[in-house]
Amino acid sequence: MAPLAVAAEGPPKRIAAVITTWFQRSHADVIVGKYLEGFHQNNQPPYPRSKIVSMYTAQVHEKDMSREMSRKHGVPIYRTIYEVLTLGTGDLAVDGVLIIGEHGDYPLNDKGQRLYPRFQLFLQVTDVFRQTGKVAPVYTDKHLSYSWVKAKRMVEISREMGFPMLAGSSVPVAFRDPQVDAPWGAKMPHAVGIAFAGLESYGFHMLELIQSMIERRQGGEVGVSSVQCLQGPAVWNYLDKTPWVRPLFDAALSRCKTRQPGELAEIVKDPAVFLVNHRDGAQAAGFMLTGAVKDDFAVAVEVEGRSEPVSTLAWLMRKPYHHHFGCLIKNIEKMYETGKAPYPVERTLLVSGMLDFLLDSVKERNRVVETPELGVAYQTPNASHFCTEGWA
Repeated sequence: MAPLAVAAEGPPKRIAAVITTWFQRSHADVIVGKYLEGFHQNNQPPYPRSKIVSMYTAQVHEKDMSREMSRKHGVPIYRTIYEVLTLGTGDLAVDGVLIIGEHGDYPLNDKGQRLYPRFQLFLQVTDVFRQTGKVAPVYTDKHLSYSWVKAKRMVEISREMGFPMLAGSSVPVAFRDPQVDAPWGAKMPHAVGIAFAGLESYGFHMLELIQSMIERRQGGEVGVSSVQCLQGPAVWNYLDKTPWVRPLFDAALSRCKTRQPGELAEIVKDPAVFLVNHRDGAQAAGFMLTGAVKDDFAVAVEVEGRSEPVSTLAWLMRKPYHHHFGCLIKNIEKMYETGKAPYPVERTLLVSGMLDFLLDSVKERNRVVETPELGVAYQTPNASHFCTEGWA
């Protein structure tokens, strides 16, 4: 397959947006909206350099914004993904693809997973690549898929066809407080994360934030050997009886800006903890503490040779215009401009797999799930990708 030319010079990159649905404050709104109306979404500079030139919507929400935005900004909405990538020319006519398969009227399965059609949208995009004999960089929002098998196939296809791919959410790249990262190449035997809300939707964010830190350990990522989800009183029992967890838990919780008053066991009605065992012996525990925190994703890692954990908060700046999605766009733009993903898609692949198997643990009475499938090994670059400044 022939890649379209990619370079950080010349005219702006032409981007096709493939989305499930668009309404106010949906992921389409806070991502595509920033491309069309600026990082502040006020029709004022600064803007991302790339330009959205076409859109496809799988569903039209009852409070749809896509049609109004299409008319306002002169960006056509096409009926098919083939047309949105070719602009009716019969040839690939865009420099990049933005897949936002989040939100919309889709069912839940028996594991509590929302069956967003990210895999199906991705397959339609790559079908156009095959038909035209050309490829372009692809970003896909959040999970690769609810299914490990489908997520794995997506990454395999990107490798087979030779196009750069980036995935994941805004949380690992958001502004941090404090602005620190795990030291690259250090020994990091343990990590703890804290989050809130749904096990699937926000559990993904927590696992992703933890992984963005612990993947920087000595030797890089080598894969995950087993996972388990504990719920209810078993969470507090695990916290009390696992010596390495408490100092990291306290360090992460201390970073939270929305910590609510009260004893955790009283204010957290449905506690859960995701336990992840890596193949090299590293361990992670991600606590879902709805009721104790309202809008926080925090993480702490143990670093050998340091007396205190490295801990930070991924700062979700929701008002007035969801700054943290601007941080994500800055990284997406790097891929469109250079033809190289700034951080490995394998991170999102591994986290997608962890979550799928963790929800098996939930469904099967919190048993330990062995994960020989998750032998995902990769080395992240010695660079940090979270925001440290604004958009100018």
